[in-house]
Amino acid sequence: MGKVKEYTNGEVTVVWEPEKYIHSAICAKGLPKVFKPKEKPWIKIDAENTEAIVNQVKACPSGALGFYMNAEKDNTAERLETKVEVLENGPLLVYGTLKVTHKDGKQEIKNKTTAFCRCGLSSNKPFCDGTHTKENFVG
Repeated sequence: MGKVKEYTNGEVTVVWEPEKYIHSAICAKGLPKVFKPKEKPWIKIDAENTEAIVNQVKACPSGALGFYMNAEKDNTAERLETKVEVLENGPLLVYGTLKVTHKDGKQEIKNKTTAFCRCGLSSNKPFCDGTHTKENFVG
């Protein structure tokens, strides 16, 4: 795992893994007072209540945003019901706990939301890296 940043309001800690970020802007559109990509720090953790932040983080398609409740002292991600969503002109989102087996046989567990490439242009296949936006993918 590469660089990780954490933002806390004392109740919840939002964890951001920039290497996973695919620039979907779902977080900024959903909670624009909290997620401000043009500012530093870009997460204003005190701008909204904990429940709203947690719900928005759960919608992150790349898994770049995660959270844990500070009182529980449990940094493990929660398990979600499996659900699949096709984003217009974007990735295939799979919500839930997945075991992904790569072509070389390496396996990894993806928990929460995983974005799979649909445009075929990602340099991080099978996962989306946001290239669809730069290449104006339609589908």
